[in-house]
Amino acid sequence: MLGMCRGRRKFLAASFILLFIPALTWLYLSATNFTVKPLPLSPLEPQSSTLALELRVREVEEENRALRKELSHPPRSPTHGNQYGSRRHGNQSHVGRDGSRHADAPRGILPGNSSDCVSQPVVDKCETIHMAIVCAGYNASRDVVTLVKSVLFHRRNPLHFHFITDSIAQQILASLFHTWMVPAVQVDFYDADELKSEVSWIPNKHYSGIYGLMKLVLTKTLPSDLQKVIVLDTDITFATDIAELWAVFHKFKGQQVLGLVENQSDWYLGNLWKNHRPWPALGRGFNTGVILLLLDRLRKLRWEQMWRLTAERELMSMLSTSLADQDIFNAVIKQNPFLVHQLPCFWNVQLSDHTRSEKCYRDVSDLKVIHWNSPKKLRVKNKHVEFFRNLYLTFLEYDGNLLRRELFGCPSETDHNSENLQKTLLELDEDDPCYEFRRERFTVHRTHLYFLHYEYEPSADKTDVTLVAQLSMDRLQMLEAICKHWEGPISLALYLSDAEAQQFLRYAQGSEVLMSRSNVGYHIVYKEGQFYPVNLLRNVAMKQVNTPYMFLSDIDFLPMYGLYEYLRKSVVQLDMAHTKKALVVPAFETLRYRLSFPKSKAELLSQLDMGTLFTFRYHVWTKGHAPTNFAKWRTATTPYRVQWEADFEPYVMVRRESPEYDRRFVGFGWNKVAHIMELDAQEYEFVVLPNAYMIHMPHAPSFDITKFRSNEQYRVCLKTLKEEFQQNMSRRYGFAALKYMTAENNS
Repeated sequence: MLGMCRGRRKFLAASFILLFIPALTWLYLSATNFTVKPLPLSPLEPQSSTLALELRVREVEEENRALRKELSHPPRSPTHGNQYGSRRHGNQSHVGRDGSRHADAPRGILPGNSSDCVSQPVVDKCETIHMAIVCAGYNASRDVVTLVKSVLFHRRNPLHFHFITDSIAQQILASLFHTWMVPAVQVDFYDADELKSEVSWIPNKHYSGIYGLMKLVLTKTLPSDLQKVIVLDTDITFATDIAELWAVFHKFKGQQVLGLVENQSDWYLGNLWKNHRPWPALGRGFNTGVILLLLDRLRKLRWEQMWRLTAERELMSMLSTSLADQDIFNAVIKQNPFLVHQLPCFWNVQLSDHTRSEKCYRDVSDLKVIHWNSPKKLRVKNKHVEFFRNLYLTFLEYDGNLLRRELFGCPSETDHNSENLQKTLLELDEDDPCYEFRRERFTVHRTHLYFLHYEYEPSADKTDVTLVAQLSMDRLQMLEAICKHWEGPISLALYLSDAEAQQFLRYAQGSEVLMSRSNVGYHIVYKEGQFYPVNLLRNVAMKQVNTPYMFLSDIDFLPMYGLYEYLRKSVVQLDMAHTKKALVVPAFETLRYRLSFPKSKAELLSQLDMGTLFTFRYHVWTKGHAPTNFAKWRTATTPYRVQWEADFEPYVMVRRESPEYDRRFVGFGWNKVAHIMELDAQEYEFVVLPNAYMIHMPHAPSFDITKFRSNEQYRVCLKTLKEEFQQNMSRRYGFAALKYMTAENNS
């Protein structure tokens, strides 16, 4: 490789001489009003040689033109059309080690880095690119999705994400990637709790806490056969294909094992404020938001011992780290500068208030990686901050379903879940008028569990109850009211687009009521398909219940004040732990948007008599709640049992292990009816609580109920699905399920 560089320098030198000689010659010949004069000759040289010299000058000029023409074309890579190489035309600026730009540097050469004289190798299109990301907690799990989207958007290679996580982030990200189902993407998790002892001895003042030190132990954490990895912070946004960065590994020389971008702030220069004393660093130091790690070489260099000894030595005087792993990386580099291959600064454009990031780029095509490395994130000071913010928001709100694109021509490991799903979908008849209904049952919706921070302390008496509900954006206004009526834990599934999820986040963060509650689990199910997957949403919310019991409600109902405590007492009184019961909470409704909510049963009965309240759906769907026996409830003082009847759909409290909702029912119609039928088939007793109630609040009709009422085919398909469900029930429960068939025929 050194020979190649020398050969290229000789070629450039020869070209320079050939360019320089004729230039001087023509300057001389064109002097004195462009009159051609003979060149002064040596006394030993005959005059006749003048013509020979002129001919030689013309010869050289022709050669020079040919060379200029050849040099005007960029060198071609061995494989034509390199998808990862730069293809910008015209003047190209380059970044020096000091961060300055050099517009006149030859294409592909970066000043101050002799290794770059070799053209960048192509990354094989089927080569897997490995990334390591430390991610812990609810907020980081949400933020890292934007990074993942930006990588997926540009990528043309198989990807393998290595996440170092706590139990929270692992649960969230494992579910997200499992339901995202992006082809040619692998994900592995490594337990950060097992690594804490490796770094917990280091005092650290950085806001990332102990997780900010985890990058130090990647050589020990990641698989021993993994040779190289790109390490990324969660606040990174890619503006190009990550394969371009992966290709930089080929430029490492000698003992270089770390690829880093110079720090763009003055932190390590120690001049930010009086008596500022940073950790030792080489010049401005290096930022560890983006790192190329040659793991195999680092292990041979005994990296573990190297950074530990350095940290122990520096901590004797520094006492603690201020920038977590970055301080220790820089202290090691200060002692061993040969370890670093310095990356051009566009691979880590650092956006914080005290950086020189503007020197890294001149136009949009220069940008590669944006790093929001300030605690203030999107509120940093930068003259182009609006551009960067819009770039970030583009990926933040980008529909992640569009990133499920295949990589053609690359073998991939068979995902049995995906394979079975495709097989099932292929078996469906696309000419069936109810095809879309049937397909929805098998659609895998991308799901982000615990979108916001969640805390729950289980009660010692094992009577705790979680309210379960689902909603879309048009019911968001109900959240605050429900939180005021129900003080216990809540599990909510929200059906939103990526953009709506961010609107919800802003709404929640701006609400004092919602932010004061940490026992509400918000689970985002991303929109896909034509129908509202109501029962899938209920199942998602149910699966995240971590109390022994759950109250299955709907978002447009307000539970009575004190219902949470009343249900917990009923658990004991009705021996719910040892019997299969479904406790029925009678449902009422009002047509008034402003209701003086009844604070007792007596007050509710008064409003019922005055016509302010009604039994739920009394005028359009009496059968749905008629078995509750409201006449008996008016005077009841003790719980009473009721029998199942056709189309019964009460709101009930059941044990957490109760059956899920049937996913074939989407949109409007029979979604709760089928679930109550399933409970009855499994011999649950329906017991009405005499002092419990809930009230349906008025709202505009949903899109699905409008379709049900206006579309005959919708109603035909719903009837078909009902019949198929009943047939399934008879196969599963035999003779006991016969009553469901006869009851339907009689209704």
